[in-house]
Amino acid sequence: MADKSGELIGIVGVGRMGLAIVKHLIRHGYRVIANDIDDKRLADAQAAGATIAKTAAETGKAANFVIVAVGYDNEASAVMLEKGGLLETMGKGSIIAVSSTCTPDHVKMLAARAAEKGVAVLDAPICRGAQAADDGTMLCLVGGTAADFERGKPIFSAYCADVVHLGDIGAGQLGKAMNNYLLWVNGCALLEAAKISEANGMDLVKLRDALLISSGASDALKNWENVSFMWALKDMQIVMRMADSAGLSLPIAGAIKELVKDGRRIKTTNPPDWTGRNRKK
Repeated sequence: MADKSGELIGIVGVGRMGLAIVKHLIRHGYRVIANDIDDKRLADAQAAGATIAKTAAETGKAANFVIVAVGYDNEASAVMLEKGGLLETMGKGSIIAVSSTCTPDHVKMLAARAAEKGVAVLDAPICRGAQAADDGTMLCLVGGTAADFERGKPIFSAYCADVVHLGDIGAGQLGKAMNNYLLWVNGCALLEAAKISEANGMDLVKLRDALLISSGASDALKNWENVSFMWALKDMQIVMRMADSAGLSLPIAGAIKELVKDGRRIKTTNPPDWTGRNRKK
């Protein structure tokens, strides 16, 4: 349901995912003020109906709810903590939703720094990929207080089909890390399953149809065309950093961290044709 209040929402980072968020927010009746270091991205956001801010600080001064949609730990720190960052200007009672992919410990640090200024943080990473971003059907995994979650839920629902509160700060990032870990387990297994199947003369499209109605089904198989491995190594580095911090031995995760390197090369050069998309007609 569209929000009729016309509330102003800030967003820092209007790349592939952030721009989609901007469009859905505006479609649901929100006003948006956007910031990015890339002028082309800003022009795209402006064309979609957003007001443009020159800095993150300008965004935070205008809006009391800001979504951070930059990449990883360092980028999230930069737009929140550095000169010209959000915490220079955001007032008490404001909320920053960190939708970047961070380690749980990092987002906890950001939340502690924000709390010094009376600003709350939700860790709110998003899942399901680019197509879901375009469709407004992403999954938002949220960590933070129950009250802050309720404040953010209708905003997240403008671009997500599902919004789940997993616990305190850091829980959202932990949930996404586990989601992505399992995605790459399946992605790597599909590369190997294709090799052995093709070596034995199996039609991959027929096999895929059968697997999707059996216990071998996975979201990676269902959406194979969208499994790019582009950020898989970063995802697995986060998982292994968490494992090292906890003193845990995770041999499967360690193997997947190495396998996704080759997975990215294979997917961009000669991927198995599970969907039949590359067959000659």
